[in-house]
Amino acid sequence: MTFVVQILTLCIVIVNVYCHEEYQKRIPNGNRVPNPCSKIQKSIWKAVGHFNNTHGGVEISSFGKDFKNSNKTWTITLCNLDSDGDGKTNGEELGDPSCVWTPGKEPKVPAKNHPGICEPVDSVRCKRQNQGFNQCPQLN
Repeated sequence: MTFVVQILTLCIVIVNVYCHEEYQKRIPNGNRVPNPCSKIQKSIWKAVGHFNNTHGGVEISSFGKDFKNSNKTWTITLCNLDSDGDGKTNGEELGDPSCVWTPGKEPKVPAKNHPGICEPVDSVRCKRQNQGFNQCPQLN
């Protein structure tokens, strides 16, 4: 019985990892979204639509909800939204400020911020916006 449970667990992990990679391809710089919790430059947030950096899970960020509502497709509407309420559009944060990026193309601008987590995370405004989000050590 434990072998079956181990195999099922492995399958779930593989499916989750594959899904994240597939979704990353559907947004500009999806595999290079900065980690808002890290002071280390080039630290990447892997599960962009989720509050959990590495494996996603059930806690979907505001951007994840908006992405889902746009049929998991990068659209002009999704690009122009400010999913996390930090004053920057999703396009500005992901490196597509003009909303012209299409899947398979290299974005002209690198991602600057996370579109689903208000930044700076320790600001008064963003602490309110990110209520319930506890992945950053500086918030705990």
